[in-house]
Amino acid sequence: MNLYLRLLWLLWKLRSVQRRGLFEESRISFCVWPNDCDLNLHMNNGRYLTFMDLGRVHLTAQSGLLREALRRRWLPVLAAAEITYIRSLKPFERFDLVTRLLTWDDKYVYLEQAFEREGVVCAHAYVKGVFLSRGVRVNNDEVLRVIGYDGVPPPFNEELQRWAEMTANKRDPGNN
Repeated sequence: MNLYLRLLWLLWKLRSVQRRGLFEESRISFCVWPNDCDLNLHMNNGRYLTFMDLGRVHLTAQSGLLREALRRRWLPVLAAAEITYIRSLKPFERFDLVTRLLTWDDKYVYLEQAFEREGVVCAHAYVKGVFLSRGVRVNNDEVLRVIGYDGVPPPFNEELQRWAEMTANKRDPGNN
């Protein structure tokens, strides 16, 4: 239930979110509540993924894409996520979730998300996703065009390129 409360809180905050550049980071602050924790008394690994959903909503709103996606009835769908847990987040600790667009290709949009406590990274993730309209993938050029961007995608960094290739190989084992 608390995740729905956080979503409602985020939607309330989005009323006043200022439009920012496509490649500017989204940063939102949270606190680890006791019901976010597992038996080891740190944030449950599954909770990180749920917080990441909220970070992507915030980034989408900040770029101006959320309103356009809702108007067009586009649904964001996550295709893959890779997360590395570095340091624990304990009950009542505050943290920032930082989300930023890295690049895109013909099919996917690639994002980076990090959990930071006092400027120190506690977890880091790469995610890739698409927008669907009536079950059909929306072309990334169209997605970017609705927010006024017509440039080329930034180059993949080496680590992201390896991850993208690995996930592509998992989807099509015949590529190995």
